[in-house]
Amino acid sequence: MLAEADVAQFRAELATAGIRVAVSHDSYLINLATPDERLRTRSARAFAGELTRCHALGIPWVVSHPGNYIDDRDAGLERNARGYAACLAAAPDDVGVLIEGTAGAGTALGSTFEELKALRDAMPAAVRARVGFCLDTAHLHAAGYDVAGAIDTVWDQFDRTVGLPLLKCLHLNDSKGARGSRLDRHQWIGEGEIGPEPFRRIMRDARFAAMIKII
Repeated sequence: MLAEADVAQFRAELATAGIRVAVSHDSYLINLATPDERLRTRSARAFAGELTRCHALGIPWVVSHPGNYIDDRDAGLERNARGYAACLAAAPDDVGVLIEGTAGAGTALGSTFEELKALRDAMPAAVRARVGFCLDTAHLHAAGYDVAGAIDTVWDQFDRTVGLPLLKCLHLNDSKGARGSRLDRHQWIGEGEIGPEPFRRIMRDARFAAMIKII
């Protein structure tokens, strides 16, 4: 439970800084896709807490990495979707989740646009309207998308598969790893394997002018 004074200070600091919209990122320890029922229950409790705090702070979105399925990919995706849906159904409706695409290491879900779409589609329509997406340029690169050489094609792929209106937030990071390496290692923009030009294109793209961008 957040203290009222802390909530008031947070809101005041946002106003002072001129930040119109803030987003939260959930804990990396949360794994709603795990077959371990005890861990999944604890993860759901932690994720529900994130949603509750965001409601109190006036934060509209929680960015969340899909979990690690461990055993079977399809079963893990279903568990992950069910966990998101249950937490959203129990939370105030002014808070939603932005599922973030992953680099795809190990058994992590969400490294392809098809899988991101499937995760959202597996949720009931009643909560689906509160589910969008966040894409991290370093994760896209690590997952095999050609961010460095054909960024516009990447957006076209996302639009055809998922729908660009569902993209609500961008994490802008260069990458220390090679394309397709599955290595989730961020680098300063312009100093990694992606290079500066794709970021220039993003910042000049009218489709993303009003989109939340985080460095």
